Amino acid sequence: MPQARAELEEKLRDHPLVLDGATGTEIERLGVPTSLPLWSASALWQCPELLEGVHRAYAEAGVDVLTANTFRTQRRSLASAGLGSQAAELTQRAVKLARRAAEATPGEPPLVLGSSPPLADCYRPDLVPDDETLAREHAEHLENLTRAGVDAVLFETLNSVREARAATRAAHNAGVPFFASFVCNVRAQLLSGESLEAALDAVFPQAPLALAVNCLPPSAVDACLPTLRDCGRPFGVYANLGAPDAAGGFQRSEETTPRDFAEHAVGWLDAGARLVGGCCGTTPAHLHAVVEALRGWTSARR
Repeated sequence: MPQARAELEEKLRDHPLVLDGATGTEIERLGVPTSLPLWSASALWQCPELLEGVHRAYAEAGVDVLTANTFRTQRRSLASAGLGSQAAELTQRAVKLARRAAEATPGEPPLVLGSSPPLADCYRPDLVPDDETLAREHAEHLENLTRAGVDAVLFETLNSVREARAATRAAHNAGVPFFASFVCNVRAQLLSGESLEAALDAVFPQAPLALAVNCLPPSAVDACLPTLRDCGRPFGVYANLGAPDAAGGFQRSEETTPRDFAEHAVGWLDAGARLVGGCCGTTPAHLHAVVEALRGWTSARR
């Protein structure tokens, strides 16, 4: 996909891009319960129209990028519900819904990325499989995503250097353009305890389009910014306002209005970010505020 990579690199050079916001927590906010381990994937057969509506709401908010609901369409995740054989089919469905929403938007349609999280659990680095399994299963999910027609792959909420290296190596070997994003604590450490710097260094040789942090509260972002600024690639931030919870579905960690969230995003832009967006708990209103703030930020620099 060399042409796709060149186009994406050009977009990142031209202006910062706004990613969309949460999918799973937005589905829940709209009244459809989700539960682990399938999380938002259940919407693909329970409420595909509502899911497409979520994508469309983000597109109408003015974002540049939609992320397809493939966060839990890997064979391993679906197998927990006896649906492992449907991994390719459900990945295709997820991308189709996002693409349809993108193309229904007036003007230039948003890009569509395929989400690719850790194979086991985003918050349990101790569950990362062995290297052979990582290589095989990430390669399968990548193949399903590329066949479904994504513009690039978003490795997100990565929580260990070992899995990050394996996943991005699979993408590099397959010639698939990708972004890599890590979940960190307030000390700029992955949940494995490894440093963000070590993680960025591990994936840099695979030529990521950009590197980022996600699914951390805005209050934890500042500790990550110096390392991101020095990573040698464009960087991004898409913070959360809470996290999935096995019992209650979602636990909010920081109450943040759309206006306040947009102010955080402007701070990330001032620090040099080329990608800004939202993770768990954010809504189309939060991202619309970010889009408006970016317009003002861009105008002020002309």
